Amino acid sequence: MADILFIKTSSLGDVVHHMPALTEARKARPGARFSWLVEEAFAPLVALHPAVDHVVPVAWRRWRKSLYAPATLREIAASLKAIRAPAYDEIIDSQGLLRSAAIARVARGRRHGYDAASIREPLGARFYDVRHTVSRDLHAVERNRILTGMALGYTPQGAPDFGLDRARRRPDGPRYAVLLHATARADKQWPEENWIALGKSLHTAGLELVLPWGTDAERLRSERLAAALPGARVPARAPLDQVARLLGGAALVVGVDTGLLHLAAALSVPLVAIFAASVPSLTGPVGNGPLSVLGAKGEAPTVAAVQAAAEGLLR
Repeated sequence: MADILFIKTSSLGDVVHHMPALTEARKARPGARFSWLVEEAFAPLVALHPAVDHVVPVAWRRWRKSLYAPATLREIAASLKAIRAPAYDEIIDSQGLLRSAAIARVARGRRHGYDAASIREPLGARFYDVRHTVSRDLHAVERNRILTGMALGYTPQGAPDFGLDRARRRPDGPRYAVLLHATARADKQWPEENWIALGKSLHTAGLELVLPWGTDAERLRSERLAAALPGARVPARAPLDQVARLLGGAALVVGVDTGLLHLAAALSVPLVAIFAASVPSLTGPVGNGPLSVLGAKGEAPTVAAVQAAAEGLLR
């Protein structure tokens, strides 16, 4: 039985975009054992994928806050030892960063990654044993699928399958819409007054409104929006497997370009995506459910356009 290690550590959108490659790899290599090295915060979500046999968590985001503290150095050493211990037949780094390539170098096995022209950080290509050419003009989902297929000896075919079963995550209760207003980049945000106008129209359509958050600043924004919206609630912060269940049960999700938007698309939830500062053709949501992508880099959609798209999906 072949042992294969995938390295895709973060961020949430990148992790979601790698899931179709796992689904496809399982079909092509049904007898293989798949491990996935990922940031600890995303480990609960990765564990939901049926093709993943073992999750290898790392904590770089937490470690870098106190990188030279003795406790951190001990934890890093223990993590590197655990990564080094197994012998893998193939190691596939689809992250394409110098940091992820260095992790691949620590692990034991034949290392695959993008070549210097294809990778995000060209110096990282030096750490691989096998370097693959994959166009940077392709969507991230397709880049991951092609790289994995090259490494494991098959050609990706058909629509991407994220491997997440929405039906198992559909809770009972009233119909609700999830509003994903939070994003780390200010230029990706949609104005609060726009969210309030949209939320009122969705409430009129008979939907409860749910406003998740991830940081204290996002929680405060959720609370401000909820105070202005009838039928709105702000849930407690939860691990990503529980968030997936929340998204999977929604009648509608509307969101800016953020990781949870891509997770909603992967769950095939009716989805309106709002773009303002990035290019949808390269990093936009991909999924098999009803999906409307609005806006473009430097041009956010109007409230009226988002309302019309939401109404169309609800019908």
